[in-house]
Amino acid sequence: MKTALTIAGSDCSGGAGIQADIKTMTAHGVYAMSAITALTAQNTTGVTGIMEAEPEFLKKQLDAIFTDIFPDAVKIGMVSSTGLIQVIAAALKEYGAKNIVVDPVMVATSGSKLISDDAIESLKSCLLPLATVLTPNIPETEVLSGMEVKSAEDMEKAAKVIGDKYHCAVLCKGGHQLNDANDLLYRDGSFKWFYGKRIDNPNTHGTGCTLSSAIASNLAKGRDLDTAVAQAKSYLSQALAAQLDLGKGSGPMNHAFAIEGEYGEAANGR
Repeated sequence: MKTALTIAGSDCSGGAGIQADIKTMTAHGVYAMSAITALTAQNTTGVTGIMEAEPEFLKKQLDAIFTDIFPDAVKIGMVSSTGLIQVIAAALKEYGAKNIVVDPVMVATSGSKLISDDAIESLKSCLLPLATVLTPNIPETEVLSGMEVKSAEDMEKAAKVIGDKYHCAVLCKGGHQLNDANDLLYRDGSFKWFYGKRIDNPNTHGTGCTLSSAIASNLAKGRDLDTAVAQAKSYLSQALAAQLDLGKGSGPMNHAFAIEGEYGEAANGR
């Protein structure tokens, strides 16, 4: 069985963060592991508290994972301070991690800020150059590129700026009223658009976490980046199309929409 590691924050409501990552990786048939950067008190209506892990303890988690069950891919999500970012970057270098997917989480779906300004600079200098692929949404693309993104042409310009600066592939995610969920992959000087249809579902909590984890899962299984992105978009679309409706705000999607068999029938009361 292929393996994947998520380095991210915990979402106690289960829709985003490591919980979404583990569900996604499991749905892809990949063995999931996690190193927790922070505990959050959050639900579908917002984030009410964040308790960061100590950098030394995050280092112990990473050492425990890399020295025993080595991950075939690594997904990095919410990392809210410079100390944590430096620990992650050092561990990735020390152990020669591969297939690194960085979702530069800065703002939650609910609008809550999840990262400090100094940590953004550390993210840029320490972590992004180690990535195989970055998966920023439009606001994150604007922060990383220093540009306003108002059109598909702006996405291409910004993606090139980011990719050339950090020497990695960049998947700029559409949405945010810019287009119908069309995403742009920039790599080695070339562009590829992945077209999608916007799903009429207001429950989008954890979509970014889910997409990046799905990409990491596919990379862990040996798929090339184009295939990994295409498969991940398909999985996300179907998870949204399942129309799960939980919570009072922007709810989670159904990560288990495709689970079948004896242990997948609990929802039917069997």
